[in-house]
Amino acid sequence: MNFSPDIYKARRNAVIAELEDNAVAILPSAKACTRSRDTEYSFRQDSNFLYLTGFEEPESWLILRASKEGPQSLLFCRERNKEKEIWEGLMAGPEGAVSAYGLDKAYTLDALEAQMASLLDGCSAVYLCLGQDAAFEAQVSSWINAVRAKARTGAKAPNKIVNLEPIVHEKRLFKQPEEIEALKASCALAAKAHTRAMQFCADNKQNDIFEYQLEAEILHEFAMSGAQHAAYNTIVGGGKNACILHYTENNQLLDKNSLVLIDAGCEHRDFAADITRTFPVGGKFNAEQKALYELTLKAQEAAFAQVYPGNPWIAPHDASVKVITEGLVELGLLKGDVDSLIKDEAFKQFYMHRVGHWLGMDVHDVGDYKIDGKWRALEPGMVMTIEPGIYVAPDDESVEARWRGIGIRIEDDVLVTEKGAEVLTKDVVKSVEDIEALMAG
Repeated sequence: MNFSPDIYKARRNAVIAELEDNAVAILPSAKACTRSRDTEYSFRQDSNFLYLTGFEEPESWLILRASKEGPQSLLFCRERNKEKEIWEGLMAGPEGAVSAYGLDKAYTLDALEAQMASLLDGCSAVYLCLGQDAAFEAQVSSWINAVRAKARTGAKAPNKIVNLEPIVHEKRLFKQPEEIEALKASCALAAKAHTRAMQFCADNKQNDIFEYQLEAEILHEFAMSGAQHAAYNTIVGGGKNACILHYTENNQLLDKNSLVLIDAGCEHRDFAADITRTFPVGGKFNAEQKALYELTLKAQEAAFAQVYPGNPWIAPHDASVKVITEGLVELGLLKGDVDSLIKDEAFKQFYMHRVGHWLGMDVHDVGDYKIDGKWRALEPGMVMTIEPGIYVAPDDESVEARWRGIGIRIEDDVLVTEKGAEVLTKDVVKSVEDIEALMAG
């Protein structure tokens, strides 16, 4: 649990306040996942469940209830089992869920069926995060049908199911002060890891480095700085591999004459950082690498300038597209009128993704990008990435050979404030001059 029980309780009550009177919301925990045979992946709690409870055990159910007596939060979890704890670690149990996590009431899992029959009888609506787990939805339907079957005894089943996600996701989109502090800490740790990767390349004079060895430096710095987990699979793409947007094989030997793109972020106190830096393995950009890199950096600066309250979410992307298209025409990689090229989306040959995404507990965090079909306005408390890129495919014969196989992305994490963009990942260098100076020692 990374925040005080009062913070989680306030989050739950804020969600309950959005429910219909006498409604019930049901959220299951994440499931433990098998990696191979009888070994499992490291457990990661469902983000919505974690946001509302801080509880990090599987096989748990959270029930939120809007009742006449006031908001109620109930948890069903595993009973403490001393023998099982020897093998798998300590469990909170119902008593621990109440005392340590601030839940109003907690029960063992064997009480779930009976309690659900009581909770659903007479409630106005059931709120679920729909479309994620068919087995979970089927289980809830069976509970509702069980209540409906007792109609002759006076039982009254809820007559509608409502999607809970829009309520929870809108809450998560706007970061509170304690969440912003956690994000800043995560970003600072990730920045240190990227700096370490650059220095590791510079210190290895033989340049016999594999991509996975740079990944190891990143993960080592995460752990040693206080972040136990990466927020996502680390991307280390050397040379032409940087042109594969989600390249994660990380198994190739780096060429000292190429660039390497590292997209890596840690997860700290439940919040993710997401940074990308691209730098020369040998410490010096060549002319073509420098030209495309500085164009990407210029596009990022133009996008930063569009991050302020009231501006539509798409504005930073549009600014980056304009700068990149103009620059590619100037360099000869695109030919034609800039406005026409933008209208025809010709830039997507080299820049095929949007400039960013929401960031928070998930690296691609929740929250609507459009409201009523229109791009939503940016507001203070939102956090997003700004990550323009230029990728020239190694087999792209429409451009001169000297450009082919160069992939560049520069990504920073940005908090929307009343004054504009606050860059949370500024601690890792990104200008050509600063990168070359760092790698020169």
